[in-house]
Amino acid sequence: MRRYGKNPDEDDVRVRPNSRGTRPRTTIRPKHEDAAEGMVLTVDRGRLTVLVEDREVTAMKARELGRKSAVVGDRVAVVGDLSGAKDTLARIVRVEERRSVLRRTADDDDPFERVVVANADQLAIVTALADPEPRPRMIDRCLVAAYDAGLDPLLVLTKSDLAPAQPLLETYGTLDLAYVVTNREDFLTGGVDQIRERLAGRVTAFVGHSGVGKTTLVNALVERQRTTGVVNAVTGRGRHTTTSALALPLPGDGPEGAAGWVIDTPGVRSFGLHHIDPSRVIHAFPDLEPGTEDCPRGCSHDEKDCALDAWVAGGHAEPARLDSLRRLLATRERREGD
Repeated sequence: MRRYGKNPDEDDVRVRPNSRGTRPRTTIRPKHEDAAEGMVLTVDRGRLTVLVEDREVTAMKARELGRKSAVVGDRVAVVGDLSGAKDTLARIVRVEERRSVLRRTADDDDPFERVVVANADQLAIVTALADPEPRPRMIDRCLVAAYDAGLDPLLVLTKSDLAPAQPLLETYGTLDLAYVVTNREDFLTGGVDQIRERLAGRVTAFVGHSGVGKTTLVNALVERQRTTGVVNAVTGRGRHTTTSALALPLPGDGPEGAAGWVIDTPGVRSFGLHHIDPSRVIHAFPDLEPGTEDCPRGCSHDEKDCALDAWVAGGHAEPARLDSLRRLLATRERREGD
C-alpha cells in the first residue's frame, strides 16, 4: 500500500471517480414557471393543505424558500403531485406577495410576531354578551390590529338571548363600526343570513377568546363542521377547541367557486400589540384622532397637557373611549397581560 508524505504532489493523490458526474453545483434555482397557483387552507406541523383548483393538496415548503413560511390565506405556487390523492405530497416553491397581514404577539412584551392570517380583507371580532362576559379591552386590541393591517373590522355579538347588546354597542357608537347581533336560536334555525351578507365576496378572519361561540358561528355559516366546546362554570372561560387556523368556503357561487371565505382561528386569551408602534394606536380611535391636532409634540395621550381631555369635554367623543385608549397604552407600558 502506497503511503503519501506530508506534501504530496497532485499527481500522487488518488481521486475517486464521482458516480454522479463532475458537474459543479449551482446556486441558480428553477423559476417553476409551470407551477400551479393555490391557496393555503391550513397548516399542521409542517404540512400544508393547499386548494389547487377544486382539489385539496397536501404540500410542504420547498428548501429554496429558506425561513420564509406560508400561513393560512397565502397565495402560493405549487409543484409536484397535485392530484390530491392519499399519501401524495407536493412542494410549495413560492409565496406570492401578500395584500394584507394580520399579526399579533403573545403579550405586549413578547418581541416575536405571529402572523395570524394573510390576504384577509375583513376581521370579524366575535364577542359574547354573557357567559363569558364581554371584554371591551380585547375588542379594542383587535380593532387596533385590524386598522394597522388595513382590514375592515366587523363586530359580531353572540348570545343576545342572555344579555342585551345595546350597552356594549353604545360604547362603540361613535366609531361607525359595522356589527351584527346573534343568539342561540339563530344558530339552531340557520338564521345567520345577516352575517352571511357581511361576508359575501370577502375573505374574513374570525377572532375571539375561547367560549364566545366563534366556532359554533362558523359551523352555522359553512358546510364543514369543527369541534365546539363549553364555557367553564367556575372560571367563566372557554376551552380551546380550535387548535389551528382553517380557511373554509362559504356555500355559493363566486369567482373561485365560493361566495366568500371564512378563516376560523384558535381562541385567544390575549392579543399582544408589541409589533405595533404606540403612536399608531390612536388610528384605531377615529373619534379621538382629530382631537390630537392640538397635542404637544410627542404626546403620549396620557399626560396633563394632552388635548384629548378638552376634546372629550367638548362632547366630541365619549369619555369611555378615551379611557379605553389610555388603558390600552398603559397596559403596554406596564407590560401587563390583557
